[in-house]
Amino acid sequence: MPTSSVRAPHQGGILEGANPSVYDSKNPITIFIIQAGIIIIFCRLLHYPLSKIKQPRVIAEIIGGIVLGPSVLGRIPGFSDAIFPTASIPTLSLAANLGLVLFLFLVGLEVDLRLLLANWRVALSVGAAGMVLPFGLGCAIAYGLYHEFRDDSGLVPISFGIYMLFVGVATAITAFPVLCRILTELKLLQDHVGIVVLSAGVGNDVVGWILLALCVALVNAGSGITALYILLTSIAYILFLVYAVRPALIWVLNRTGSIQNGPTQSMVALTVLLTLASAFFTGIIGIHPIFGAFLVGLICPHDGGFAIKLTEKIEDLVTVFFLPLYFALSGLSTNIGLLDSGMTWAYVFGVIAVAFFGKLIGGTVAARLCKLVWRESFTVGVLMSCKGLVEIIVLNIGLEARILSTRTFTIFVVMALVTTFATTPLTSALYPPWYRQKLAAWKRGEIDWDGTSLIPETKPSGGDSMSAEKYDAGDIRRLLVYLRLESLPGLFTFLSLLGGDRPEGGSRVHPSKAGAGLDEHAEESVSILQKRPLQVHGLRMLELTERLSSVMKDTEIDDVSTKDPVVNSFYSFGQLNHLAVSGDVEIVPEGSYAAILAQSASQQASDMVFLPWSETGSLSETGSTTVEYSTHHRLENGPHSQFITSFLSRAPCHTAVFVNNNFGRPSRREDGGLHRTKSRLSLRSNHGHPLAPLTDRSHHIFFPFFGGLDDRTAMRFILRLARNVNVTATIVFVDVQQASGSAEAEVVPTEAETSGKRGVQVSASASQETFFEQERSFFVSMKDSLTQELESRVLFDTINTSQPLNDVISRITSEVGQSVRGSGDLVVLGRSREGKVSFRTELHRVLATVGQTSHAGSDVIQSLGDVAQALMATEVKASLIVVEAKKEDIVG
Repeated sequence: MPTSSVRAPHQGGILEGANPSVYDSKNPITIFIIQAGIIIIFCRLLHYPLSKIKQPRVIAEIIGGIVLGPSVLGRIPGFSDAIFPTASIPTLSLAANLGLVLFLFLVGLEVDLRLLLANWRVALSVGAAGMVLPFGLGCAIAYGLYHEFRDDSGLVPISFGIYMLFVGVATAITAFPVLCRILTELKLLQDHVGIVVLSAGVGNDVVGWILLALCVALVNAGSGITALYILLTSIAYILFLVYAVRPALIWVLNRTGSIQNGPTQSMVALTVLLTLASAFFTGIIGIHPIFGAFLVGLICPHDGGFAIKLTEKIEDLVTVFFLPLYFALSGLSTNIGLLDSGMTWAYVFGVIAVAFFGKLIGGTVAARLCKLVWRESFTVGVLMSCKGLVEIIVLNIGLEARILSTRTFTIFVVMALVTTFATTPLTSALYPPWYRQKLAAWKRGEIDWDGTSLIPETKPSGGDSMSAEKYDAGDIRRLLVYLRLESLPGLFTFLSLLGGDRPEGGSRVHPSKAGAGLDEHAEESVSILQKRPLQVHGLRMLELTERLSSVMKDTEIDDVSTKDPVVNSFYSFGQLNHLAVSGDVEIVPEGSYAAILAQSASQQASDMVFLPWSETGSLSETGSTTVEYSTHHRLENGPHSQFITSFLSRAPCHTAVFVNNNFGRPSRREDGGLHRTKSRLSLRSNHGHPLAPLTDRSHHIFFPFFGGLDDRTAMRFILRLARNVNVTATIVFVDVQQASGSAEAEVVPTEAETSGKRGVQVSASASQETFFEQERSFFVSMKDSLTQELESRVLFDTINTSQPLNDVISRITSEVGQSVRGSGDLVVLGRSREGKVSFRTELHRVLATVGQTSHAGSDVIQSLGDVAQALMATEVKASLIVVEAKKEDIVG
C-alpha cells in the first residue's frame, strides 16, 4: 500500500526545529509580533530620557525608526534580513497604514473648528503669514533641490510645479497634534499666546491638508483634465459629508444618547465604519486614504464632550501600537548615510533654515501686528515652526508618490526632527512662567514695565508688631479649596461651619397672593444678600496624561469645567449655604499640582488654602471609590504627601491640611449580619438600611497650643470656626516641662533662629523659658479678648507636662468622639515649625505602641509634623486639621 503524503504542515514549531524569525507568507503573524515588540519596546525606552526634557513622544518614535533602519542597526550584517526581511514589509505596512488612517481620524476629532470661528481674525492673519512666507521660501529652495537631486533613483518624472507645490507644503505645514501637546504641557492653552497659536494652527492644519491633497491629485492624475475631475469630486464629497452625513450622524447620536452619555459600542462601530468608508473613497478617487479619515473626524460633533469620549475609546491602541509601526517604517526608509557630500549637507541646513525662520518671521510679524508684545510674538513664531508627526506623514506621502527620493526624504526628516526638538526649549526660554505672571500683572495695570507696584500697600503702618500680626492672621475672606471627589462630604461640612448659619427668610407666599407683602419680603432678601459672604474658589486638578483625550480636555477646558460633576456639586452647595463660590478645572501633570495650586492661590488673592489629605495616599482619583480606606493608606509615603510638602514649601498664604475621619456624618454602624467575602458574594445587602438624618449637628474642636506663628494662626482660625453656634472648642496651652534626665522633649532651635526668616520675633539667644513666656502672654491675651457669645462655647486651659504627646493624646481621647450621633469632631494643630521643643523621641515610642516602625510615614512627618503623625497613628476619633501660616516675615 503506498504511503500517503504529508497533508498538513508541521505544527510543532520550535519544538520541531522551526526558526520563528524566518518569514512565512502563510503565517506572517510570528515575524510581525517580533517586529512590533522590538519597535514598541525600543521607542518606549528612547522616550523615557527624552521625556525628562519635555520632548514629545514623536521625537522618540522618529529616532527609534531611524536607529532600527539602515542608518544605524541596519548596518549590522544580517540585521535587516533577519528582523525586517523585504517580504514581511507589506504586512507591517498594512498594519501601520491602518493605524495611520485611524490616527488621522483622531487628528480630525482633535481639531475644534469652533475655536477657528471664534478667533478667525487672529487665525487668518497669523495662520496666513505663518504659511505664506515659509511656503514662498520653500518654493524657492525647491528649485535647487529639484535640479540637484532629480537624477536620484526611485523618482517618477514630474513637473517642477508639482515638486515646488509639495516642498512648499512640507515647509509651511504645522503639526497641530504635537503643538497641542506642547501648549498643554507648558500651560499655555489658556494664555493669550496659546489661544493665538491654537487658532492659527487649526487653520494652518486644514489648509495644509487641502494643499497636500491637491498635490497628490496632481501627481496621480494622468492629465490636467483628470486632476480637475479629482478636485471637483473631492469638493463634492466634502459638501456631501458636511450637509448630508453630518446631520444624519448627529441625529443618530442624539437618538442613542451618545452625545449626552458618551458613545455606545454601536456608535463607535458606526463611526469607525464611516472612517474606513471615507478613507476607501478618497483612496479610489486618487487622493490618499488619510484625507477621508481626517474629514470624518472634522464632521464629528464636539457637543457634550462626544469627541473626547470617542477618542478615549480608540486612542490607546492607535498611539501605543499602530503609530510606532508607522514611524519605524519611516525610519527604514531614512538613510543618514546618503547625506554624504558637502552640497547635500548645505541643503540640509538650508531646508532647516527655510522651515524654521520662515515660520518664525511670518508668525512673529503677524502676531506683532495683532498687538502682542515682542516676546509674545517671538513665542508664537517659534511654536508655529513645530513640525512633528504631521511632517513625517507628509514626507511619507511624498516618498510613496515618488516625489521625493530617499536622499531628499532624509533631508526633510532631519529638518522635522530639529524643528520639533527645538520648539519646547525655545518656548520655555522665551516665555517662562515668571515672565507670563509679570506680563499679566502689567496688562492688569498692577505694575509698570519695570515691575514697580502701582497698587498702594494696605498693611497697617503702625510700629506695633502685634497689630501687624493681627492683620496678617486676620479673618478669612477668600478661601481656596482643592476639590477631590473622595473628600467632598467632609469638605462641605467644613465649609458650612465657615459660612455661618444660613439666612432664613419668612414663610413664602404665592406671588399672586402676596400683594404689598411681596415688596417687604424682597427688601428682606436684599438685606440678607448684602451681607458679604465668604468667597470660596474650588480648584479641581485632573492629571494630564500622554493620551490625546487628555490634551483635548485641556483645549476644551471651559466645557469640561461646566460639565464637571464635582465642580457643579460645589456650586450647588455654595448657593445653598450662603457662600460666594467659583470653580475651575485644571488639567496638568501630577508633578505640577503644587505649582498650579500655589499660582491659583496668588491669582485669587486667597487668605487660606484648604487641602484635603488623600485617603489612599495617591494623587489620582481613579478608582478612589473602590479602594478600601485605612490608616495604612494615609500613612504611606506616597505622591500625595510629597505634593503636600511641595505646596507647603511655596504656599503664598495660610494653609490648612484636612485629614478626614467621618467629619459631617456619624460612623456607619457595623452590620451584625453576613458580610461580603473574598468571593465578592453576599447573602445580605445593605439595601433597606438608610442612614438616618443627623439629629446632633454639633462639632467639638480640640487645639493643643505649643507656640509659634503656626499655632497662633491656628488659634485665630479656631475662633473663626467657633462663631458657628454648633461649634464648641477647647484650647489647651501645653507648657512643656523639661524633666530631669528625660529625653522625651528636646529643646531645639527654631526655624526663625537658624535662618533668620519668618516666625515669631524670638532672637537666636532666647531661652526656652522666654519663648514659652511670650506664648503664654499671647494665649492669655486671646483668652481675655473673647466676646461674651464665645465665652460660653470656648474653654481655655493649661497643662504642665514632660510627656506632651502622651498627655495630649490622652486629653484628646477623653474629649473628642464622645457623641455617637454627632457630626464629627476636629483636632486642630499648628505645624509648629517655630516651636522650641522636638517630639521625635516620644513619637518613636508612640509609634512603637501601635506596632509601627520609627520610619513609618516619614513623608507624613515632613508634611504635617510629629504631633499630627502621632494622632494619625493612634487613630483618634476625630478629623485633623494642620495649619501653617504664610511665610512672610512679620515686620515690627
